[in-house]
Amino acid sequence: MEDWTQTLGAAPLLGIAAAAVALILFLVIKVRLHAFLVLIVVSLLTAIATGLPMGVLVNDVLVSGFGSTLGSVALLIGLGAILGRLIESSGGAKVVAEKMVSIFGEKRAAFALGLTSLILGFPIFFDAGLVVMLPIIFAVARRIGGKNLLLYGFSGAAAFSVMHVFLPPHPGPVSATEFFGADLGIVMLIGLVIAFPTWYVSGYLWGKFVNSRYPMIVPALFGATDEDQPKNPPKFGTVIAILLLPLVLIFLNTGLNALGSVGAVDRDQTWVQALMLIGTSPVALLITALVALLVLGKFRGETGSALEKLVEGTLGTVSSVILITGAGGMFGSVLRASGIGDALSETLADWGMPLILAAYVIAVALRVAQGSATVALVTTAGLLAPAVTSAGFSVVDTAAITLAAAAGSVFASHVNDSGFWLVGRLMDMDVKTTLKTWTVQQAIESVVGFVLVLAVYAIF
Repeated sequence: MEDWTQTLGAAPLLGIAAAAVALILFLVIKVRLHAFLVLIVVSLLTAIATGLPMGVLVNDVLVSGFGSTLGSVALLIGLGAILGRLIESSGGAKVVAEKMVSIFGEKRAAFALGLTSLILGFPIFFDAGLVVMLPIIFAVARRIGGKNLLLYGFSGAAAFSVMHVFLPPHPGPVSATEFFGADLGIVMLIGLVIAFPTWYVSGYLWGKFVNSRYPMIVPALFGATDEDQPKNPPKFGTVIAILLLPLVLIFLNTGLNALGSVGAVDRDQTWVQALMLIGTSPVALLITALVALLVLGKFRGETGSALEKLVEGTLGTVSSVILITGAGGMFGSVLRASGIGDALSETLADWGMPLILAAYVIAVALRVAQGSATVALVTTAGLLAPAVTSAGFSVVDTAAITLAAAAGSVFASHVNDSGFWLVGRLMDMDVKTTLKTWTVQQAIESVVGFVLVLAVYAIF
């Protein structure tokens, strides 16, 4: 692959990408072929059509794209699902649901869950935060009753998405900050200012709207709270402590990393490395799952065989989610390796427009073309960094341009984005419904975030 050069121009490459997306939608929606098989077939056809070397495309592109996606996602989904099932089966989710309803009332429960997800989403990545919070979200929605999946589900999922896109220490905004030479503190400050209104419009209000249009029953992915509830459920404080454990561990990692970057601590010391290790997302969730097995299982009288069967059943339930997410990552890998993103970014860079608008438009185009928000953001930053750093912008303007690119990178998640399949499958939505609800939510989140960033850019 190192010696291979793409000979097709931008127009043919973009045409192939559009045809590939159209074929996925046709096969999944009309033919009703399973999404896992569709994504593999279309990934292979797209790789061949774009001229990728046939001798290496399977291992170097398809399998590598699948594996790299699962390397980060499979552990988070698997461990998060185990944690969620333990909270659900122990009666903890029902306890938390009833407590939240009693505190906030039924009308404000979705809003409260969204705010909680915003706080949890500060140090926790989108995938991990979603699978940790969904058992509570589903339990509250089921406790209140009715077909209210999208109101509660989107209030939480959109909150994690907003924090992942706009706030350091998440990888996209951190990388873009470094490329543009922006001040990390200013980026974080502006990100915090725009996070709540962006979530409120694109998550909470949009969730209320689509819930009225597409009322859906809460799926039993983590079990149903009205079935086989134990007589000795854990206390509310115990469940909250377990939910906060990965947050504390991950925040420990990010805090030490930040202190190390300014020289306050020596990251080469063994104790620092050890604390940072247990604060990485997979290890933090592993520790939390093991603690939950003890506190919510063994200490409550559950036998080892019963807990083993519970874990086994949980992993079987989420295996389809994991495989489809990996196949979505495979398709995105083909689009990137073929040079489609590069051709698109070069074309847009020649148009000539204000840098803050160019940052948003290029990130939007790259996001739609190849799926990964992080890749779209980092590519945009790398492309425009020379122009931004040489233009003499103020620290606020540079931070605003950074966040404009971040806003563009989340636009309209669809079939080439592994997150699209993750959200759709976790919430038991078909592809058509996911496109009409989640894809639009991501577009709204992008536009609202950009408008708010543009306002900061114009005022300051």
